[in-house]
Amino acid sequence: MTRGDARTIRAGRRTVEIQRPGKVLFPGRGGAAQYTKGDLADYYRSVAPYLLPHLRGRPLTLERCPDGIDGPRFWQKNTPEHYPDWITRVQVAKEGGTVTHVVCDDTATLLHLADQACVTLHRWLSRTDRAGGPHHPDRLVFDLDPADDDFTAVRDAAHRMRELLDDLGLPAAPMTTGSRGLHLVVPLDGRHDFDEVRRFAHDVAALAASRAPDRLTTATRKQDRAGRLYLDVQRNGYAQTAVAPYTVRARPGAPVAVPLAWKQVDDPALDARRWSITDAVDQARTEPWGDLPHRGRSLAPARRRLDDMRS
Repeated sequence: MTRGDARTIRAGRRTVEIQRPGKVLFPGRGGAAQYTKGDLADYYRSVAPYLLPHLRGRPLTLERCPDGIDGPRFWQKNTPEHYPDWITRVQVAKEGGTVTHVVCDDTATLLHLADQACVTLHRWLSRTDRAGGPHHPDRLVFDLDPADDDFTAVRDAAHRMRELLDDLGLPAAPMTTGSRGLHLVVPLDGRHDFDEVRRFAHDVAALAASRAPDRLTTATRKQDRAGRLYLDVQRNGYAQTAVAPYTVRARPGAPVAVPLAWKQVDDPALDARRWSITDAVDQARTEPWGDLPHRGRSLAPARRRLDDMRS
């Protein structure tokens, strides 16, 4: 329903108002399509059944572009007081105090965030509604960050990492980032804290880089990478975030971070911005992570195997 310069959308038991739905958030230029706030809301409503399972129980950091992606943008952690009281919040510890994050549990919350021009949703790798709480992640992420837009290097790194993780007994799921590279997501059982998970991720990346030192690196400084793909594990820390599956990136053309089946990694047409808000839902309906185990793995056996490989 449209009323003046607003549009209302029904989401379950709630009705959410989208103010100025015709406002352009993604200008069309350089061959990229133009998209409005209304388009963003429609996309998030359509993809909600596939996106929400990746968000529930997780604190979010919100990347907002109130004047579109060409205007000032900011990262929002604390939940504003004016947000509706039906939106779930969670208070977590930070150095010197606490911060109250939004938790997106339903489609109505997704739509409200779209109305606030929250383009990208960055999620914690831990959940506050599970045993162990926010200090025990149930996801491990390897960010394959290429030196340029050459996706061949990303594809090569993904297969090398998959082979190593297979040897460690850990399943990994690939996902485009909507930016330049891929994320490999490993489901965990939540029994290990962030310090343990991050050390493990660092050691895996270091071993992978040692096997292909001309192609891969763990150097955090760009000037030390010498054109090699960076195996970034920095997201595996307390209060760090990773872009959520099926979220939109604040880039021209509204590209989307999209889960992949492994066979798609070898598609020559694939790159990190392959899908946008016009077709990402079609990819979601194929259930590309359908083969991923529902229960996360313990790192204990993988750590023993890793230590044997490094000895």
